[in-house]
Amino acid sequence: MKIVIIDDTPLNLTLMQALVGKLADCEPVPFIDPLAGLAWCQANEPDLIVVDYMMPGLDGVEFIRRIRATPERSDVPILMVTADHERQTRYDALQSGATDFLNKPVDRNEFQPRVHNMLALRRAHLATRERARTLEEEIAEATAQIHDREQETVTRLARAAEFRDPETGAHILRMAHYSALIARQMGLSEAYADQMLHAAPMHDVGKLGIPDHILMKPGRLTPDEFEQMKRHPLIGHDILKDSTSPVIQTAAVIALTHHEKFDGTGYPHGTAGDAIPLEGRIVAVADVFDALTSARPYKPAWPVDEATAFLRDGRGRHFDPSCVDALLARWDTVLDIRQRFQDQEATAL
Repeated sequence: MKIVIIDDTPLNLTLMQALVGKLADCEPVPFIDPLAGLAWCQANEPDLIVVDYMMPGLDGVEFIRRIRATPERSDVPILMVTADHERQTRYDALQSGATDFLNKPVDRNEFQPRVHNMLALRRAHLATRERARTLEEEIAEATAQIHDREQETVTRLARAAEFRDPETGAHILRMAHYSALIARQMGLSEAYADQMLHAAPMHDVGKLGIPDHILMKPGRLTPDEFEQMKRHPLIGHDILKDSTSPVIQTAAVIALTHHEKFDGTGYPHGTAGDAIPLEGRIVAVADVFDALTSARPYKPAWPVDEATAFLRDGRGRHFDPSCVDALLARWDTVLDIRQRFQDQEATAL
């Protein structure tokens, strides 16, 4: 236990240093200059501070105020050395954060029991702090396990939809990373971007409810078939809604709204502008961009410059302009995502 002793009188300092030296597992850290002692206590963590009141440059009460104002030093026990008649000084010291007092002249029969009591308090506090740290680690581990199980559920839902859809697993990965990229570029929090990364892959889970002859059709859908296809946002929302998981709640919103258009001509509800949840507006850009630039059984991949022209042309009509601008502003990262998640590699994975 490190016991800092601050007293501008060399005799008192030597005496208290010798008394501390006789205590088991205690190391005295003496200072005759209160400012030097303050700097050490601010840079290091003492277990107990013994400070005199009457000192030049910085008295004991002001010393205590500064220590208590130092982050992570609010609970270090402090013994102030004062004379019996300095009653107002004691009041001021208590208000500033002193834990206990020692009377002048220092008496070993008083000094050692008070120090012993303060160290017992300190050890109890350190034990409590360690227990809190251990509990925090246990909670973090349990939370991570819950998150892992939740993410496994999310992944399996996304894969279930993927098995019934001509779109590849690489599309799921790319559009999810595009969604997170857009969120970051728009100044949203890292937690929000991470949630988008994990929720976006479930955007088409509603296709589980679409008949195979429509979902797998290589050519253009008939008007009736397209009306049935337009039900997949509602189906996806029904599958995901009412979950207690924040990620799946976000996925439910995305599933329902990622085919809405900024001008209100989308489906299933024809919602327009900012009334479309931001999650749906972000995924609309990410999903369409990757769908255009990916080959499908019913179409070849568009060149990247044509796909970007389509996004620019759709600003304010199909897409939220801020989401389009956010994707195009990070073009180097977009190309990196396209390179990292190739269709063949994702299929093998």
